[in-house]
Amino acid sequence: MGTTSRDLFFVIIASILFLELSSSPDPSFYDYLRESNLPAGIVPKGVTNFSIDIKTGQFTVALPVPCDAKFENQFHFDYNITGVLSDGRIGNLSGVTQKELFLWFAVKGIHVDPESSGLIHFDVGVADKQLSLSLFESPRDCTAAESIPRTVDLSRTRDLQKQSEDIQSVLGPRRERWIVSS
Repeated sequence: MGTTSRDLFFVIIASILFLELSSSPDPSFYDYLRESNLPAGIVPKGVTNFSIDIKTGQFTVALPVPCDAKFENQFHFDYNITGVLSDGRIGNLSGVTQKELFLWFAVKGIHVDPESSGLIHFDVGVADKQLSLSLFESPRDCTAAESIPRTVDLSRTRDLQKQSEDIQSVLGPRRERWIVSS
């Protein structure tokens, strides 16, 4: 009688543990970001679907519509966002652009400052934009984008030349410098 009641006790405990484990929700993409020491707010609210390869960190996130979110700067998120998730960083990022003044730049990577300075860095090719980590603590609402921004990739010579022409069209024609000699 002692063994059967002990066996029954273990079956009941195992059943309770199984039910608790099976009823716990699957982790969200925001949970994966937090586990990787990144703030959940670097991806807006509304993720409809995602896939992640735990071994490589490669992920795809789906949003219902392309959208814009305002932090300190304006960010645009495409339908699909892809990248490679690792500790404190996302590499090979695509599907995210950031507006600086009147120019849109493709965000190629994101990383949290390892010195705990409270900064998060957005790599846009030849530049690195630093923002306060506190801006990205929780996912933000994202409003449907009216149009897809035309991005600039400053690592490509053609885009750099075109961007220079765009800036000239806004600021006016190039002026010659006069040198006054005495």
